Amino acid sequence: MKTGLLISFLIISGSAASFLHILHILCLSQHGLPGISIKIGEINMGNNMELDYEMFCYQCEQTANQKGCTKLGVCGKTPEVANLQDLLIFQIKGISCYARPLIEKGTPMDKSVVSFIENVLFTTLTNVNFDAEVHVELLRESQRIKEELRAYAGAPSQLTLHATYDLPQTKTEMLRDAPIAGIMYDKSLDPDIRSLRQTVLYGLKGISAYGHQARELGYYSDEADDFYILALEALTDDRLSVEELIRLTMRTGEMAIEVMKKLDEANTTIYQNPAPQKVNVHLKKGPFIIVSGHDLKDLEMLLKQTEGTGIHIYTHGEMLPCHGYPGLNKYPHLAGNFGGAWQDQQKQFDNLPGCILMTTNCLMRPRDSYKDRIYSTNVVGWDGVKHIGKNENGEKDFSAIIEQALELGGYPEDQDVQEILVGFGHHATLGYADAIVDAVKSGKLRHFFLIGGCDGARPGRNYYTEFAEMVPQDCLIMTLACGKYRFNKLDFGEVAGLPRLLDIGQCNDVYSAIRIATALADAFGTDVNVLPLSLIISWYEQKAVADLLALLSLGIHDIYLGPTLPAFLSPNVLQYLTDTFHLKSISNARDDIRTCLGQAV
Repeated sequence: MKTGLLISFLIISGSAASFLHILHILCLSQHGLPGISIKIGEINMGNNMELDYEMFCYQCEQTANQKGCTKLGVCGKTPEVANLQDLLIFQIKGISCYARPLIEKGTPMDKSVVSFIENVLFTTLTNVNFDAEVHVELLRESQRIKEELRAYAGAPSQLTLHATYDLPQTKTEMLRDAPIAGIMYDKSLDPDIRSLRQTVLYGLKGISAYGHQARELGYYSDEADDFYILALEALTDDRLSVEELIRLTMRTGEMAIEVMKKLDEANTTIYQNPAPQKVNVHLKKGPFIIVSGHDLKDLEMLLKQTEGTGIHIYTHGEMLPCHGYPGLNKYPHLAGNFGGAWQDQQKQFDNLPGCILMTTNCLMRPRDSYKDRIYSTNVVGWDGVKHIGKNENGEKDFSAIIEQALELGGYPEDQDVQEILVGFGHHATLGYADAIVDAVKSGKLRHFFLIGGCDGARPGRNYYTEFAEMVPQDCLIMTLACGKYRFNKLDFGEVAGLPRLLDIGQCNDVYSAIRIATALADAFGTDVNVLPLSLIISWYEQKAVADLLALLSLGIHDIYLGPTLPAFLSPNVLQYLTDTFHLKSISNARDDIRTCLGQAV
């Protein structure tokens, strides 16, 4: 061909290459675009076909056999949904191929496009959305956005398959094409490149959850918004070396800090700084609604709409820290917290005489015993679960869940009161900074332990309970995220006049932990890594990945991570993290505590 275009198609049975895509490339070649060589099949169709996988996903800690889910997600994700999610990620990478040149030229990116990319990333995060039809609609919207950008921006610098691919119309056709988007699509890809690409992607998914929360409150970071696009496009660039991808990984951690900072600003500006607050963890008599997830705005809207109805509102999971915010605990019918971490919800929600509202992750397959009384909102979804969306003003009508809660009636009697203490964000904790410094200098306070992160159901997570119980009495424990439920109802007493257990907040409040650590380092005139501080981190899904990358981007060393290490880390990438940051895998609580305290094991 005079244009120098070489197209070599190796089509195997069931190939996912869309004929429309082939026509598109041929069409592009008529307009003087650079030569293209595409091979689909021989080395590329290994995702599902040759490996006999119905799906492949290894983004969470509980992935099957610590290698990858190939038949059904441990989370409950079906192969259909998993493959549609792969294609969604593929599509937003393609959108980013057209959007990146615009950003580099200084053209402001339409925030609706950024919000869409953010919501797609969030939708594909573990335990968020399991509804296939929602994914199909998102895919159709992704194609509309891609075509608009294609018409406006012209051809990108690299005509990757992500950019040139055109989505077919039907779900069946989409699923036929989905293998091209699979993690193992290119079996020839260097495993370290694949590992780093997936690490960045999972970091982006974690960032998107925090970014979504902030954006719901009207806050966002232009720098982080641009980074979604720049990073996603970079994940399509085969020219990037391992070293360049490592730098991108650290940059992802920096953006995680940026977004968490913006979310902290949003939460504390609108709802004021958290302050220590006792929270009842038992239920009162009367109708009630349990609010799970992470979204403070949804809780606020529900509290306003239930004023004067006699309905008690209880937090669940990661919503527990909401009780510390004056702008939320001012409502007297915010009555307490119900249950524990996300993985216990099926048992705890079973035959509950009240309603449940899921605002963000972590949703599990609802049992029939409560499926008729659980509601979702935002990007959360499950087939057959009632969904509450926004109206044109961005408001939500919770009347359906309110009416059902009143009909159910709740429990006939009060349970005995049991209270725990929350609300030790960076503002409240640093209010004790002088006392903390004095306690350390006087020898009354020996060491700080940050024990927190995502909880999960895998055996071995009792390590975190045992660790907290074994922490010496002259040491202080800080905690955050749902990992706290392993020990937050235990009585730890006081040390040097301070509570020995300080609940910092949600998983995004790693930012608070960073603020506390850096302030203490400044007070002692030293570096964070020199402080008598140990980080004992549990992980489950991609927000924890973003949190870990945030800590690593700051150069924080000697983090203990468990209960297992991520399956998406290749041996070489793991070795790099071990050598560079002294990242450690947990062993047993007693020995790890001794190591942290500099004692002989």
